[in-house]
Amino acid sequence: MAQAYSQDLRDRVIDAALGGMPARRAAAQFEIGIATAIVWVRRARASGERTARRQGQPRRSKLDPQRDFLLCLVEQTPDMTIVEMQQRLATERGIKASVGTIWTFLDRCGLTFKKSPRTRRSGIGPTS
Repeated sequence: MAQAYSQDLRDRVIDAALGGMPARRAAAQFEIGIATAIVWVRRARASGERTARRQGQPRRSKLDPQRDFLLCLVEQTPDMTIVEMQQRLATERGIKASVGTIWTFLDRCGLTFKKSPRTRRSGIGPTS
């Protein structure tokens, strides 16, 4: 992920724009993106905020509030399929979630679904 611009550069761009220079010209002068300069200046004018915000999205799931419910389902019925969990979420909690969302949530909770170990083939050969 790219790093945030330095605070010194932010301050110089904002000071130039607040001093009367258009944000687009300040962007060109300091060699940054026009949209970046416009956002910085708009934020500085609206709230006085000059610092960089945290980058990236927080790792949240819409199933986080349902954590206890889902883990209880797994505990009560360990062989429940994800599709069955999906149906129970919809009927009992009114929450629509894809199979992938449920899978990712359970994976982050440390629950994995491994296939049964392979068993030996029976000794019976082809019948035809």
